[in-house]
Amino acid sequence: MNILVTGGAGYIGSHTCVALLKQGHSVIIADNLSNSKSETVMKIMDIANKEVTFYEIDVTDAEAIDSIFRNYKIDGVIHFAGLKAVGESVDIPLNYYYNNIVSTMVLAKACQKYNVNRFVFSSSATVYGDNKVPFVETMDLLPTTNPYGETKAMSERILTDIAKANPEFSVALLRYFNPVGAHESGLIGEVPNGIPNNLMPYVTKVAKGKLEKLRVFGNDYPTIDGTGVRDYIHVLDLAEGHVAALDNLKIGAHVYNLGTGQGTSVLELVKAFEEANGTEVPYEILERRPGDIASCYADASKAKRELCWTAKRDIISMCRDAWHFEKNYKE
Repeated sequence: MNILVTGGAGYIGSHTCVALLKQGHSVIIADNLSNSKSETVMKIMDIANKEVTFYEIDVTDAEAIDSIFRNYKIDGVIHFAGLKAVGESVDIPLNYYYNNIVSTMVLAKACQKYNVNRFVFSSSATVYGDNKVPFVETMDLLPTTNPYGETKAMSERILTDIAKANPEFSVALLRYFNPVGAHESGLIGEVPNGIPNNLMPYVTKVAKGKLEKLRVFGNDYPTIDGTGVRDYIHVLDLAEGHVAALDNLKIGAHVYNLGTGQGTSVLELVKAFEEANGTEVPYEILERRPGDIASCYADASKAKRELCWTAKRDIISMCRDAWHFEKNYKE
């Protein structure tokens, strides 16, 4: 199939492009490179040994998106493009609401116009708010604790309503947890602009000596060691989950958690990283960060049952692959 991947030069998008190409799909990437780099597209092609088509455009640009649909026979869309930092979304909410929701509406409108009925949406576990763990797809969504999560919940509702109104439309809403790690080649991985917002790239920057110490936000949560607990999933497992969702799309809107089902605290991840790589990660404890919750991990049994997908890689593999990429990466 011809798959349009928005945000395909980004962290999760690039790994998913590789997985799609290895499964025999053709890939068209649309990315504005606001949090990614153009050389990643070349690395995707190097890993997969296949060509991709790349457009440097913003997905909120309706005319640019229309031209892609007009010029190619698109069979399906995987929508990653969006702003994604929880803390930043609290500070600049309007940017998040505009970018993340408008891009979803622009894509959905193009799909309707050109009769494209396969849509996979990159959602997030943040839509669950501060629900009781483990998070299950049937839970009522609580008001989320940050604008980023609200934009994902709103986009889910938009796509669900489109599926209700259009009996041919198939959408998979993938609520995934905390992606970490990198491709085993060391060619692609997470490359945030500026100071990292996510934990693992911050850990690798500290281990490499680029940053002095890791900032741990809060050690007074009701968790095993007081630090926040998250469900860390290898980005390669996550990429394979997107391909499984695309291959198993059913009519209507269907929600799936993509996670390991196991929670790991910040300090447990730091210890695993040090164990996997023999590298010390100094850290300091700071106050809690606005918008964060204590604990977040998945019940991923529905994805296993309906998509025949399960996460296979453990926390040591995640830490080892992330460090392998960081050591090889040239700024």
